[in-house]
Amino acid sequence: MKVIIVGTSHPYRGGIAAFTDRLATEFVREGVDIEVVTFKLQYPSFLFPGKTQYSDAKAPEGFQVSRKVNSINPLNWIKVGKEIRKKNPDIVIFTYWMSFFAPCFGMIAGVIKKNHHTKCIGLIHNMIPHEKSILDKMFPPYFVKSMDGFVALSKSVLDDVQSLDNQAKPKCFVPHPLYDHYGEIINRDEAVKHLNLDPNYRYLLFFGLVRAYKGLDLLIDAFADERLRKYPVKLIVAGEFYDDPKPYLERIEKCGLTNFIIIENQYINDDEVKYYFNAVDIVVQPYKSATQSGVTQIAYHFEKPMLVTNVGGLGEIIPDGKVGYVVEPKPTPIADALVDFYENKRYDAFVEGVREEKEKYAWSNMTEAILKLL
Repeated sequence: MKVIIVGTSHPYRGGIAAFTDRLATEFVREGVDIEVVTFKLQYPSFLFPGKTQYSDAKAPEGFQVSRKVNSINPLNWIKVGKEIRKKNPDIVIFTYWMSFFAPCFGMIAGVIKKNHHTKCIGLIHNMIPHEKSILDKMFPPYFVKSMDGFVALSKSVLDDVQSLDNQAKPKCFVPHPLYDHYGEIINRDEAVKHLNLDPNYRYLLFFGLVRAYKGLDLLIDAFADERLRKYPVKLIVAGEFYDDPKPYLERIEKCGLTNFIIIENQYINDDEVKYYFNAVDIVVQPYKSATQSGVTQIAYHFEKPMLVTNVGGLGEIIPDGKVGYVVEPKPTPIADALVDFYENKRYDAFVEGVREEKEKYAWSNMTEAILKLL
């Protein structure tokens, strides 16, 4: 079996690149001949809102990563497609998450499939981006038409794919597997000390890139609830702001929370992730829209309770009342859940629920589904 993954990978940073590399690692473990083809130009710099597109982490081991794809050069797409076609793989997996890449991936797939052997599978993180643009009507149908089958990471994404596929191509839903490559569970005291936090406080975590749809403003308003001041609890916001941080900081000051919210406006490197998750009691994702989230799968790995909002596919993998809370994306329900968490000492019970649920999210489920589509 020869499998090639086309999509973001090391040296690019972010959850989807991490997903690609972890999936490739699982294929290696299972004895599959695997190769990753990633970008030599992923985004033109003027389209990228962050400080850097690149990771400082070590390159993954056990498989080859080739930087070949230029996302804005059609001549390059043809060249890459021909190179992959000559290798005659059984499957090429395209890790898709936004409309910008649809023309690139679609044309590469079209060139590959002229060998009348290779099947192209779309592994869909998001079919329609959270922050919509005119491209979302123009490009995704082309990508969908170029694929032979699909794996979606949430039921809502599967529905989006279905709405664009008029040929009834094979497709399936497989939940996002655990992000288990960020290190082992460590003692809370060690994590708190490493982050220079006051051990006398308890901590909540908002983790990941800060964008409008992730609802940090809702969490700030919820955290201003006076009922939460009776507990020694602080909120950590750990992630680079892709939005202007000024409105958030002004909101924090207006709510009188300057001493209760810790802002780490930076991309959290892989070797630091374990400290943030092991230092906190609960991970909060107050999203206004979503499909699924890699943050929940980091929390599952580190066995942390979660609070998510009832949007997209988040509620599909967070059993309400067992591993945490599923609430409406409004400040009051978020605050009510946090008060309940501390008032009724839910931590230990939720951790037991997390340990039970996390067994469902093995990477072997993902590889098995992909091979079954073939």
